[in-house]
Amino acid sequence: MADSFDGLQPSYDAVIVGGRVAGAATALLLARAGASVLLLEQGARGGDTLSTLALMRCGVLQLSRWGLLDAIAGAGTPRIEATTFHYGDEAIPIRIKARDGVDALFAPRRTLLDPLLADAARVAGADVAYRARLKDLRRDATGRVTGVTVESGFRSRWISAGIVIGADGLNSSVAARVGARPYLIGKNASGVIYTRVPGLTLNGYHWYYRNGASVGLIPTNGGETLIFAATSQTRFLEELRFRLAVGFDTVLREVAPDVAALIDPATVNKYMGFAGHRGVVRPAWGPGWALVGDAGNFKDPITAHGITDALRDAELLARAVLQRTEAALANYQSTRDALSLPLFMISDEIASYAWDLSRVQALHRSLSDEMGREVAHVVDSWSESQAFGNAHSGTREALQRDHGGLQPAAR
Repeated sequence: MADSFDGLQPSYDAVIVGGRVAGAATALLLARAGASVLLLEQGARGGDTLSTLALMRCGVLQLSRWGLLDAIAGAGTPRIEATTFHYGDEAIPIRIKARDGVDALFAPRRTLLDPLLADAARVAGADVAYRARLKDLRRDATGRVTGVTVESGFRSRWISAGIVIGADGLNSSVAARVGARPYLIGKNASGVIYTRVPGLTLNGYHWYYRNGASVGLIPTNGGETLIFAATSQTRFLEELRFRLAVGFDTVLREVAPDVAALIDPATVNKYMGFAGHRGVVRPAWGPGWALVGDAGNFKDPITAHGITDALRDAELLARAVLQRTEAALANYQSTRDALSLPLFMISDEIASYAWDLSRVQALHRSLSDEMGREVAHVVDSWSESQAFGNAHSGTREALQRDHGGLQPAAR
């Protein structure tokens, strides 16, 4: 396994551009199945990123069967044993039922989850290069992608690949270079302000809704709670984006005044704003390339499903790549869309903020039904995914040792 840019091999079965959740999970699964893999990440190992953090049942199930959940729990990530929906003044608590091997949810900091997945990929045999970015794609005479030109600092290298996978986010450079134009674009977008607050004692996830806005409370590592305040993109751009602290407090007091009363502004972490972006669904593959995670399928973050999507699609793509046929890649795209497009449309309508409380409750019931269908698919595919499970027994022990006692650094 390479430990430096200079130590990379000239050729790999797969080169993955983007080393966060989607890319690192794909690298892990391919490497465990015996493929030679290079994972490229332009940022530093363990760097933070804007994220809602929450994992849903399907994502927890996959991390568990890949042997990584013990390290997440061992790093002090709180167990989420209930989720409560607040519609105006009505609170509806729901216990997390033990099912399919999952009896709790988790919301690990990205400073923990992303390097955990990348380290597991490295343990499985992948080469991982940080501070390395895609400079260009290489093609043969037919236009098929055959590799990448990568640069790190002032150095660049040409590396050939059986397939190049773009896991480089909503503004994917791989998608741009292969001309993967969206075939579905959402109509709406949430504007969101995020922060983290220490010292709140919560029982699980809390989602608050009042007409025109919403708030989420998500317990994470280090005794902190991620809190987001969300509203329509129009309101965010017109009223909130230049006054994040004031905007956050305004929305929080509108939607969850009981929570606002618990927060000492002096203890609040920095405020981070997301002005919103309409959801996009792009083609998932083409000659010599594929897309995974937000690069191919980005939905509004209001339903907190992005990380779970990424883990699910990483497994779908890894299975398709290993079959080495265009038919398998086409099936990856059709399965991704069948599982994700209903979630996409529900998220898009919630992001409109044009609903009343009765309508948003109905949308959440539909969301729950779709997530149940997603879990059923992952459970049914278990026998096809044994190579991705716990057969590599050393991975769990090594990652528990390396990550189990760590708390992510405060940012």
